[in-house]
Amino acid sequence: MIAILDYGSGNLRSAQRAFATSGFDVVLTSDTKTAQEADGLVVPGVGAFAACMRGLDAIDGANIIRTRLSAERPTIGICIGMQILFSLGDENSQGQAHSGVGIWPGVVSKLSAEILPHMGWNTVETPKNTQLFAGVEDSSFYFVHSYAAKDGPGQMQTWSTYGERFVSAVEDGYMSATQFHPEKSGDAGLALIKNWSRSL
Repeated sequence: MIAILDYGSGNLRSAQRAFATSGFDVVLTSDTKTAQEADGLVVPGVGAFAACMRGLDAIDGANIIRTRLSAERPTIGICIGMQILFSLGDENSQGQAHSGVGIWPGVVSKLSAEILPHMGWNTVETPKNTQLFAGVEDSSFYFVHSYAAKDGPGQMQTWSTYGERFVSAVEDGYMSATQFHPEKSGDAGLALIKNWSRSL
């Protein structure tokens, strides 16, 4: 079973439909036990970093994510759900960065680009031996964001460029994340979801 973490942020129904194409049962939940024990957990997210963290804190979501990592249970973050896995986010911070879950070190900061948000299709630079992008290495994916991580964490990073180079995905053992929305990325996004589901 795949659980989509419902903490008041994210296009949950769209994500639920997309992850259901993996063949797994998919549930929306804010229940700690269900989220911790699911075969796979999806952490979605739209909006601002601090608002997502407030929603996550309200359901003890950071502890859910850390517990799953300790138990070697796969988790994937999407869009802001990826960003909050980092230590800090400086969106609307007025000089005081907001704390994230802290799975990976680093700060999520504003993209240096003439037009923001970065909205639409973009290509990715995948690493060798990627499992997440197997079969879709040369595909484009759908992005909607103004902030991103610029330093690559974890075992394997995928990169994109919009004004500057940024991390568009991470593969790090039982923790994965994408800055883009796989559920909005057509056949390539669904293939990526199926690739991730094979780790469950």
